[in-house]
Amino acid sequence: MKKIIVFLALSISIVFASFITDGGYQIGDKAIDFKLKNIDDKTFSLADKKDAKGFIVVFTCNHCPYAMKYEDRIIALNNKYSKLGYPVVAINPNDAVAYPDDSFANMKKRAKEKSFTFPYLVDETQEIAKTYGASKTPHVFVLKKENADLIVKYIGAIDDNTDNASAVTVKYVEQAVDALLAGKEVPTTTTKAIGCGIKWKK
Repeated sequence: MKKIIVFLALSISIVFASFITDGGYQIGDKAIDFKLKNIDDKTFSLADKKDAKGFIVVFTCNHCPYAMKYEDRIIALNNKYSKLGYPVVAINPNDAVAYPDDSFANMKKRAKEKSFTFPYLVDETQEIAKTYGASKTPHVFVLKKENADLIVKYIGAIDDNTDNASAVTVKYVEQAVDALLAGKEVPTTTTKAIGCGIKWKK
């Protein structure tokens, strides 16, 4: 009887573990490309960046205090790595009906105020955020081009200090991209994304 109970408990835990990891990418998965509207009113796809070695995909938004604290750091990431083949691509997945601050018009306004140097896309259906498994703003996915595929190499936070950029001790995204550029394994592949929960449509 005890063996049956243990077996059932183990089976339930396996099913539960599968459930909580379902619906998002894991390290080593092939990521899909997408076609989303950019703040220049044109459709953007990762395939447009033919010379890229990979991408720093950041799910973010306008109104979240955490996202706002990271804006300058996201700009710095693009300034540093775009020329090395890993440009930033920012995506706003929030429900703009419930949160008007995250409307497309306000995305344009915010990008102009902050002089964004990277695409800032709107995920109107929220399908890309769901497919990738994004849950916070900001939430980062570092992708590496391997032949025709986009392979997930890092998922999580930008660094280890949300509140104070000058107090950061570990720059997770920079570590990941530096390792990929050097042909090495990413030292830390996953971290917990810290930010506001994505505002899903009801």
